Amino acid sequence: MTGGLARLSAYQPPIDAGLQLVYQDEHFIAIDKPAGLLSVPGRGEDLQDCALHRVQQRFPQALLVHRLDEATSGLLLFALSPQVQKTLSAAFEARQVQKIYHAWAHGTDLPLQGVIDAPIAVDWPNRPLRKIDFESGQSAITHFQTLSKNELLAQSLCRLEPQTGRTHQLRVHLQHIGHPIIGDKLYGLPQSDAPRLMLHASGLKFVHPHEAGKLIELTCPPPF
Repeated sequence: MTGGLARLSAYQPPIDAGLQLVYQDEHFIAIDKPAGLLSVPGRGEDLQDCALHRVQQRFPQALLVHRLDEATSGLLLFALSPQVQKTLSAAFEARQVQKIYHAWAHGTDLPLQGVIDAPIAVDWPNRPLRKIDFESGQSAITHFQTLSKNELLAQSLCRLEPQTGRTHQLRVHLQHIGHPIIGDKLYGLPQSDAPRLMLHASGLKFVHPHEAGKLIELTCPPPF
């Protein structure tokens, strides 16, 4: 394969039931993005429905600050001016934003806590997949805690805090340690019949882009 992997299934975004606003002021907003919705439009008419376009129906000036995978739900920020977008984007780039995720992973033998330090690179023959590559990959670090275990289903609920922001980082890292995320069609177990990727962006903490010294701490509990 030279052109990368095609979509595994047709794009079927969730019904637009209105924005789930988590935070709003005159400078930026945060929404709870549903699983299955693109953050930005893709190539082709069938990939235009996305979080950005839905937000712009209500806030025409909105600009995306960062992205979540289509299959991931949770907190997504939109700036309401180019200057705020620049400030918040720089904060993400400089790792000044604390990001918290929750995920259900396969297996119950995870340590109570740990750090996954494994560089990630594009898997060029199989794009958009990523892979661990200790020779040419970019640095990628994830802190994790095991919050609870379901022995019957052989699953564990994890709190994940990525120190870096590589594409598919959490999904690749949990696969790397032998505990892929439930419902992951790219990196998970083929027999998994979960209705969605069990990964949710549940927390963001950063300094307000327009009010020096004001700490913003957003929380959005996972729906699973």
